[in-house]
Amino acid sequence: MGRTNMGLHHPKDESYELRGKYSKIDRPSDSPLRSSLDAAYRHSSDSEFEDLDEFDPLNYDEGTLKRRKTRSKGERLRLPSNSSQKNVQRPYNRLRRWLIPSRMCCWLTLLFTASLILLLSAGGIWAYKSAPEDGQSPPWYPSPKGGTDGQWAESYRKAAELVRQMTLVEKVNITTGTGWAMDMCVGNTGQVARLGFPALCLQDGPLGIRFADNITAFPAGITVGSTWNRELMYARGRAHAAEAKGKGVNVLLGPAMGPLGRLPAGGRNWEGFGTDPVLQGVAAAQTIRGIQDEGIIATAKHFIGNEQEHFRQSYEWGLPNAISSNIDDRTLHELYTWPFAESVRAGVASVMCSYNQVNNSYACGNSKLLNGILKDELGFQGFVQSDWLAQRSGVSSALAGLDMSMPGDGLKWQDGKSLWGQQLTKAVLNTSVPVERLNDMVTRVVAAWYHVGQDDKDRWPLPAPDGDGGPNFSSWTDERIGLLHPSSDDKATGVVNQFINVQGEGDEAHGNIARKIAVEGHILLKNEGDILPLNRTGWNETVRQVKNTPFRVGIFGEDARGNVNGPNACKDRACNEGTLASGWGSGAVEFPYLITPLEALKSAFDNETVYVTDLPQNKIPDASAQILEDQDLCFVFIDSDGGEGYVQWNGVRGDRNDLYAQKNGDDLVLKVAAQCGNGEGDVIVVIHSIGPVIMEKWIDLPNIKAVILANLPGQESGNALVDILFGDVNPSGHLPYTIGKDAKDYGPDSGILRYPNGIVPQQNFTEGLYIDYRYFDKHNITPRYEFGHGLSYTQFHLSSLMVQQKKGNSMLPEPRPTHPIAPPKYDNGIPNPETAVWPEGFRRLNKYIYPYIDSTEDIRKGKYPYPIGYNEPAPLSPAGGGPGGNPSLYDTHAMVSVTLTNVGGVPKGAAVVQLYVGFPEGYKDPDTQESVDFPVRVLRNFTKIEINGNGERSKVSFDVSRKDLSYWDTRRGNWVLPSGTFRFWVGWSSRDLPLMGTLY
Repeated sequence: MGRTNMGLHHPKDESYELRGKYSKIDRPSDSPLRSSLDAAYRHSSDSEFEDLDEFDPLNYDEGTLKRRKTRSKGERLRLPSNSSQKNVQRPYNRLRRWLIPSRMCCWLTLLFTASLILLLSAGGIWAYKSAPEDGQSPPWYPSPKGGTDGQWAESYRKAAELVRQMTLVEKVNITTGTGWAMDMCVGNTGQVARLGFPALCLQDGPLGIRFADNITAFPAGITVGSTWNRELMYARGRAHAAEAKGKGVNVLLGPAMGPLGRLPAGGRNWEGFGTDPVLQGVAAAQTIRGIQDEGIIATAKHFIGNEQEHFRQSYEWGLPNAISSNIDDRTLHELYTWPFAESVRAGVASVMCSYNQVNNSYACGNSKLLNGILKDELGFQGFVQSDWLAQRSGVSSALAGLDMSMPGDGLKWQDGKSLWGQQLTKAVLNTSVPVERLNDMVTRVVAAWYHVGQDDKDRWPLPAPDGDGGPNFSSWTDERIGLLHPSSDDKATGVVNQFINVQGEGDEAHGNIARKIAVEGHILLKNEGDILPLNRTGWNETVRQVKNTPFRVGIFGEDARGNVNGPNACKDRACNEGTLASGWGSGAVEFPYLITPLEALKSAFDNETVYVTDLPQNKIPDASAQILEDQDLCFVFIDSDGGEGYVQWNGVRGDRNDLYAQKNGDDLVLKVAAQCGNGEGDVIVVIHSIGPVIMEKWIDLPNIKAVILANLPGQESGNALVDILFGDVNPSGHLPYTIGKDAKDYGPDSGILRYPNGIVPQQNFTEGLYIDYRYFDKHNITPRYEFGHGLSYTQFHLSSLMVQQKKGNSMLPEPRPTHPIAPPKYDNGIPNPETAVWPEGFRRLNKYIYPYIDSTEDIRKGKYPYPIGYNEPAPLSPAGGGPGGNPSLYDTHAMVSVTLTNVGGVPKGAAVVQLYVGFPEGYKDPDTQESVDFPVRVLRNFTKIEINGNGERSKVSFDVSRKDLSYWDTRRGNWVLPSGTFRFWVGWSSRDLPLMGTLY
């Protein structure tokens, strides 16, 4: 299809030029607005200086530049206040022009009224908190250059060769998106057509290809985590990538390992794999390997601390700033960074930084996070892309380690006022962004492209007009013919949807993989009296002869049926209507079909011996009581939905309002249990949910015989459930989180922050390491169903535990190795500004992002005040030196082995064997004699083994690495292996651990 203006991009807006002095409004010290205005001003600053992006060296006045003080290091991870700069229309500067004598009284009155409304809406008292003015982190500069890892050496060699031929505007073109809905994908970069480097298509999401037709709606991440099956994790990633390739997608925006699931009601927890960093890390790494083995760039997201939807994004919730997740250094490393370290070890080629702030610094402009932890300590070689509009600064985000701006727009959707594009070109020409930083940015992107083999023109033909490659679908229309640049003023059309079927065929059909994952992702929580598996003919032969009546089955609950308007009736699946098979938001996809539980159950039972009645609604009228009373077996389907916070349904805006079943699900279960067969019928409850559901109102009722947590099973939902119910497949799913008896069981810090407590909402992760099962264990709280729990139709037995030490227990890992490979070298001279001026006669599209400048007169050179510490390189982390960290962290220090036996009579079953580690009790730091606190036990490894019944045995072995036995020492900035006795538990869940051994 034909395309126009797919290459070089810019917006023209004088307000975004790099210029302007720093000035503050004079205000009385006793002003009632002072504290909130000061907070607004402080939190719209960037890095250690106010307004780096708008600094004009020629107008620089030393007295107007306020340096930020750098605090000393401490226990808490201290991150710079890298919020947005002056071009964020900061509230302080907007108020500045209002607070002049002629308007003072009027605006103060309006502000007082608005404040009063907010106070009342928050329940009476809204105590504003301010983030520390000086930030909470030392700067970490300069951004480490890629190209130091041997596994990436050839990719970087090729990338450098290509980048050396690029002009300034071509480099900027690759690092900046073209704008929201300007091209076919949700994210599109510019191209360098003359060198054969294509525009890249970046597309959601973690469970399928968003906004595309003829694709597979795979089970969600939380379902994949529930399988505890490494092979399926890989297979899903590979199938997902095969579909992406078939649609012309270069970069998949997944997998998600953030949120980790700190808050059980978190709206996007379902996109990840569970609440434990090891489970998340294994699933993420396996998914990444599958995606990239197929030639697609995977994206590890969201880095980092995006644990709730409320206030996650600037202006989305009416506040000028996003929430700040305040995380201490040890917790950051041992919980939230762990899965990203495993992703880097797996070779992930892209990482997406998150919307939120971390310790009062925007994640996409945080030099400590991006430069210090991700690129130095973890040795990340790929490129860092922003979440969509998560970039809140221009120059400073580039210096802090951001490599690609997505979708390219500025601070608002489709504003065309990019923080990069033309502005990045200016910044390089006036020296505010060093040429070597831009060279590294573009090299990382191009190296990732080479790393997965997308330079192979046979497999990846160039887009039109040079080839027939590129995206063959449009995210913005379902029609065959559509606009080529939908959000611009260009009316050119072409074939935008070719309706390519990428779902696979026959035995290779991806629906088969989706069904297998969904089956193994079903968790049998309760099976009293072994009511399951069911018989398709209803009564067993003995009972049938006595009863001599059909077996009567009733199916109740809206969650059993489909949405009456079709599975894709609600935009981005943002409603809970009919059976729940996916959460909502950018991680959702269009269902090609959805097999409902109702239709699958009706087909599964023998209609000659079983009479099925269905009432798929949550309110059963009294007039229908007879229907309930007539049943021998009753199914009840309930659910709980949530998703991304930009949409809402029925009062649920992203994060769930509570942990109960929605739409009166508990009442439905109670009514069915009370009336099914006059209270004597058996009841099976099936739950579809994005996270834990409290079931205390009914779980102990005597006739509730079985409970199945079906998670979010995707398009094969009903078929997968039937496979489990009738024993076609032995259930093997295990919980990826804990189900408590009360929301309070998860701890005082486990709730969603629902009301802003400041202009920058502050969320302190004061629970530290103690989330989910770690909190339950620390406080000896009995859960309803513990992390890792899951039943089978057979019985397994563990025996013969053996713990072997494989390496000596030195306190610290080996010294950080020096890189044998040097980053690529370039000519870092300032290009001639004339080469960056708009080509004569170039057709500009409105709001499309280009890299060209309007005139060389826009470039003002001078001494640029880089952030404090920029010219004093930060010391390298001793925990770094290789992909995922210091290579010695991954040395095997111990091996744990057990014997697994299937002692049941079922022909075959799959056991999930879990290894937990307990650290030495009473341990004190040998230098400071300070006690070091450890969780009771932490998951460190697992495996899933299919084994025949009637006594078949298998040996199971686990490698335990140095990192598995270490804790993060903030003072040393390194992983420390403590001395003392380690305990190793092996079993079926965090509470069911029949075997324990020790190692000294």
